[in-house]
Amino acid sequence: MIPEPVFRNRTHAGWWLAQHLRRFRGPETVVLGIPRGGVIVAAEVARSLGAKLDVAIARKLPAPGQPEVAIGAVTPTGGVFLDAALIRWLGVGDPYLRGVIEKERQEAARRERVFRAGAPAQSITGKVAIVVDDGLATGATMCAAVRALKLAKPQRLVVAAPVASPEACQMLQREADEMVCPLEVPDFGAVGRFYEDFTQTSDKEVQEALGTSHDAPLVGAGGSK
Repeated sequence: MIPEPVFRNRTHAGWWLAQHLRRFRGPETVVLGIPRGGVIVAAEVARSLGAKLDVAIARKLPAPGQPEVAIGAVTPTGGVFLDAALIRWLGVGDPYLRGVIEKERQEAARRERVFRAGAPAQSITGKVAIVVDDGLATGATMCAAVRALKLAKPQRLVVAAPVASPEACQMLQREADEMVCPLEVPDFGAVGRFYEDFTQTSDKEVQEALGTSHDAPLVGAGGSK
């Protein structure tokens, strides 16, 4: 039986996760957080590993009337991952699907503008790229991000999360070169149950995490991160 909560907050989860990623220590590793909460975890992983920090933006596609249930995900460039089996089981119609894809694509693009402020992404070509979130229930959002990042041809693409469902781990093991999740939990439920403090992360907190980790002005403050 797993005692709950496991982590004090996202920073604590990041420190704990980093202990399982120490073989990737060094400045040639790039750690990419899924906004918003995943960036806070990723910032601590990057700090612990002495690695670079960036964002990997993807947005969950929520099921009708069930905002916590992901039926897929979309990236700022329009890349889409859909859970076809879940969509069929829930009876999600095409009009809803088209609408939610466009809505979340626009939000992903907004976050791209806010968090990058026109600055280029960290290059991951030929490098180890570690994609981090604060937890993985279905893995849909992470899957969309991983598929987009593959196009940049990293030397090794690693997915990392402090806690996840076995189903998400199995799916992402097929998508990435490696899946690192120290805590797999059957009957997963919501990510927040594993955190003492799971307060929603703001855009400003993401900007501050990126700015501090890069020792540069805040994203959105007129400078590069």
